[in-house]
Amino acid sequence: MSSSAASPPSSSSYRSIFRADLFAGQTVLITGGGSGIGRCVAHELASLGANLALFGRKAEKLASVQQELANIGVKVSVHVCDIREEEAVIAGVQAVLQEHGRIDALVNNAGGQFPSALKDISRKGWDAVLHTNLTGGFLMARACLLQWMAANGGAIVNITADNWGSMPGMGHSGAARAGMQSFTETAALEWAQYGVRVNAVAPGYVASSGMDNYPDAMLPVLRAAVQGVPLQRMGNEAEISAAILFLLSPAASFITGTVLRVDGGRPQMRAGWHLPSQLTPEQAAHTPAAVAPFDGFGAASAPRILRDAP
Repeated sequence: MSSSAASPPSSSSYRSIFRADLFAGQTVLITGGGSGIGRCVAHELASLGANLALFGRKAEKLASVQQELANIGVKVSVHVCDIREEEAVIAGVQAVLQEHGRIDALVNNAGGQFPSALKDISRKGWDAVLHTNLTGGFLMARACLLQWMAANGGAIVNITADNWGSMPGMGHSGAARAGMQSFTETAALEWAQYGVRVNAVAPGYVASSGMDNYPDAMLPVLRAAVQGVPLQRMGNEAEISAAILFLLSPAASFITGTVLRVDGGRPQMRAGWHLPSQLTPEQAAHTPAAVAPFDGFGAASAPRILRDAP
């Protein structure tokens, strides 16, 4: 574990839609904070005054994000932790409280999966995905509740996925995400008495570094998938981060137990309704601002599978 601290933040290259001091003085714990959506959320929260505790399994990734944020002037601690291990989670949350003195919010972002038909998934592979995407999130949320939030309140945002109507080719992930949705709803009910709000964000197809784990054979699958999205594109990390921060913010003070979909409307697609194969240059040039991509995160990079595609 290490930390960096400096004067209060004055500026940031992140182009957030939220006011600059929205999370000033608060400490937010982010799992999976070393890459992808977690890294993006860390940058946006840092630009808005939050102190951060980043959890992940790879020290070098966490250290890289910590260095990126050093010039913003926020307090950032990094904690190497496998969230699937109960004792490691309990100790990790204790370390955050020793370092920061409080945990105002938890972003349960860590996750991962691999493409496979159900019949080909081993018990080990099934357990790994379930424990990463469901059990680990439960352990983190429970530890934050018992060690701080039960006495002080707080907000939790879990990250699920677009699993409506099944997840063929990733059934292990679909099962875990459906479980996380149910956990979110139940925790919201049971923990309301402590002043803890629990919500979830369900990203659709998002161009994030999480796709770097996919084999090249997935490229045509991803391209075909976009054709089933009414907004005719993938989302980006900043669009997911904005939804997470909204649910953490006072604007969502009467929202708990909900799952906010950020998916371009994909679950609304039905057989017999055909979308254009792609936007013409003329159509793209006149895309309304309301549906154009929100590129708030200037430091984002496209996943390898899309970046290297012909």
